[in-house]
Amino acid sequence: MDHPQTPRILATHLSNFQHRIVRVLGKVVQLRGETAVIDAGGNIDVLLNRDSHLAVGHAVEIIGKVDQKLQIKVQAATDFGTNIDFNAANAVVEATHRYKEIFYDGE
Repeated sequence: MDHPQTPRILATHLSNFQHRIVRVLGKVVQLRGETAVIDAGGNIDVLLNRDSHLAVGHAVEIIGKVDQKLQIKVQAATDFGTNIDFNAANAVVEATHRYKEIFYDGE
């Protein structure tokens, strides 16, 4: 079965991935009902689904689709707790974009 690619991105990459499914690791900074804000190299607005159980201050990996407003509509969210080295995680993401032909197809 062919699985859709989910390139790892940071906030700075959002505009390059409109209408595509992406994967983001960030820290939950705010919860507001149906939405949340995560910090992944900058703030990203996330539109939650009813299965999203986020906790402020926790790391979360979001898989979802970037919309025209550069928000991510969550398809899956995984809580990674509080023991994540975001500097290392973000460095990995930057490397995947520097050498993107290894990690994902272009447009």
